[in-house]
Amino acid sequence: MGRLSRFRRSRADRQAGLLVLAGLAIFVGGVYVVVVLGGGMLIGRTSSPSLALSVLATAIVALAFEPAQSRLERLAADLVRGGKPSPYDVLSRFSETVTGSYASEELPARMAKVLADGTGAEWAQVWLSVNDQLTLAAIWPPDADTSDDTPPGAHEPAGRRALEVRQAGELLGVLRLQERERQPLTPVEERLFAGLAAQAGLVLHGARLRAELSLRLDELSARAEELRVSRERLVDTQDAERKRLERDIHDGAQQHLVALAVNLRLAQTLARRSPERASQVLAEQGDAARETIATLMSLSRGIYPRLLSEQGVAPALRSAAATSALVVEVTEVSVGRYAPAVEAAVYFCCLEALQNAAKHSGADRVHVHLDGTGDSLVLTVDDNGTGFDPAQVAAGAGLANMRDRIDSVGGRLTLGRGPETGSRIRASVPAARVPHPRAG
Repeated sequence: MGRLSRFRRSRADRQAGLLVLAGLAIFVGGVYVVVVLGGGMLIGRTSSPSLALSVLATAIVALAFEPAQSRLERLAADLVRGGKPSPYDVLSRFSETVTGSYASEELPARMAKVLADGTGAEWAQVWLSVNDQLTLAAIWPPDADTSDDTPPGAHEPAGRRALEVRQAGELLGVLRLQERERQPLTPVEERLFAGLAAQAGLVLHGARLRAELSLRLDELSARAEELRVSRERLVDTQDAERKRLERDIHDGAQQHLVALAVNLRLAQTLARRSPERASQVLAEQGDAARETIATLMSLSRGIYPRLLSEQGVAPALRSAAATSALVVEVTEVSVGRYAPAVEAAVYFCCLEALQNAAKHSGADRVHVHLDGTGDSLVLTVDDNGTGFDPAQVAAGAGLANMRDRIDSVGGRLTLGRGPETGSRIRASVPAARVPHPRAG
C-alpha cells in the first residue's frame, strides 16, 4: 500500500511537470506568433521574419519566463495536486519567509505550517532546546491532536519522524511530524524534511534566544517583585519598630523623668523649710535617676524592662510605681505569666495612665489593680484627683498610645469616673496563661 501511495504521488509530480512544460511551450510559441508574425503583418512584412521583432520576442520571453513558470507551477498544482504545492515550492517559499517580512516570533509557527503542508503530514511540531530542555514552540495545525506532547526521543512511535537541528554541533531544536495513516513520506518529501531541518538553524537559534530572554525576564520580574515586597515589609517593620520605640520612651522613660522632675522641684521647695527632708528626697532621686538610665538603656537595645521579661507584669509595675511622683499601690489577683505582647501592652498602658495622672489629674494617690481570674487580664487604674468627663476628654497622644497598645492585642480600653472621686482607666485583654522559665 505504501508503494502504491508513493507511485501515485510520483505520478502526480510527473503530470504537474508535463503540464508546466506544455504551458511554457505554449507561452513561448504564443509570444513568437503575436510579436513576430503579428507584428510583421502590421508593418507589411510577411515574406520573412523581422530580425528586430525576433529580438523583441526573445527579450519578452526572457523577462516573463520565470513569472510565467511560477504561475504555471501553481496552476499545475491546483489541477493535479488539488491545490497542494510541490515540496520544492514549499522549500523555496520557506526560504523567502525567513528573509521576508514575517515577525521573528512567528517563524517557528510558519516553519511548522510549511513542514505540514509540504509533506502532507497529519501534524508537524517545532521544538526548541532552552536551558538544555526541549520545549514545544509551535504545532500545525494549531488544533491538532498530538495525543502525546512528550519531547522527541530516540524511540518514536510508528509513522512519527524527528530530525535534530544543530548549528556548530550544538542542538538548537527538533522538527517532528506524524505521517498520515498508510501514507509514508516519499523520497522527495523526506528530502524536503531534511532540507527544512538544514535551513532551520538560524530560525531556531533566534527563537531560542528569544525564549531564553523571556525566561530571564520572567525571573527578573519575579525577583523584582520579591524585592519590592521585601522592601515594603522592611519599611513597615522599621516604621512599626520606630513607633514602638517612641511609645516605649513616652510611656516608660518619660514617666521616670517626669517623676524625677517633680521630686526635684519638691526637694527645691523643701530645701528652705526642711533641709534634712530635702537631702533625703535628693538621695532618693539618685536611685530614680539610675532606674531611668537603666530604662533608657533597655529601650535603646530594643528590649523591654528586665523585670517585665523575667518576672512578669505585676513585679515590673511595682518597680515602676516605686519611682512615681505619686503614691502608687499595686495589687493583684491570680496574675501569672502571659504572652510577651500582652504583658508589654498592659505594662506600658499602666505607665501611660500613671504619667497622665501625675501631669493632669491633681491626684496624690493611685491604685493599680491587676485581675487574672478569668480568661482576660484586666488592668484598673484609679486615682483620687479631680476626675474628668469621658465624653469631653480629647484623644491626645497619651490616650492614643494606650488605645493602640490595648487594641494591638485584641483588648478594650474604657475611661470613666473612679468609685469615689477622680478617674478610672480600665483595660481588658484576652489572655491565656503561658509557662515561663525562671531567669537563670
